[in-house]
Amino acid sequence: MLFNTDIEESVKVLQNGGLLLYPTDTIWGIGCDATNENAVAKIYQLKKRTDEKSMIILLADEQDLPNYITEPNPKIFDYVKGIHKPTTVIYQGAINLAKNLINTDGSIAIRIVKDEFCKQLIKKIRQPVVSTSANISGYPPPTIFADIDVAIKNGVDYIVQHRQDDLTPSSPSAIIKWNADGSLHIIRS
Repeated sequence: MLFNTDIEESVKVLQNGGLLLYPTDTIWGIGCDATNENAVAKIYQLKKRTDEKSMIILLADEQDLPNYITEPNPKIFDYVKGIHKPTTVIYQGAINLAKNLINTDGSIAIRIVKDEFCKQLIKKIRQPVVSTSANISGYPPPTIFADIDVAIKNGVDYIVQHRQDDLTPSSPSAIIKWNADGSLHIIRS
């Protein structure tokens, strides 16, 4: 029951341009509608982070990629399927996203989530959701909910209850960049 209530409340917050503190397939994240420039700006402000440092967006299904990047390379899908750790891919040609979310080189970092809460949330809102670590910029990302700074908790519009009691330490995703020439660059493993 709590799971469904969290989904419903999260959708309301995201649709109204608010910020969400939620569990992902990796660490706890601060999220918003990835197409809402004002909401994205609120995250930068909350994290005390410059907007030159990009954030990740989450999608529920890989078939949604063409809605947000111009030319997805089909080889990346085969590569990511062989990896068991959640992996974020940096793609060129970002489209249909908040302008302050797209890197100056036109790229965007995207992860296809396997986590059921995230999948349902993204499908209900019908938009990609920003996912950035739930910490003030410069501080280490929290590995469990209890480690999240009170300033972050007070700065969001809704805190998801689901998985708050999970004490299994989590870690950020791997990050890779698939270059235009077909080569792979591992940024964080």
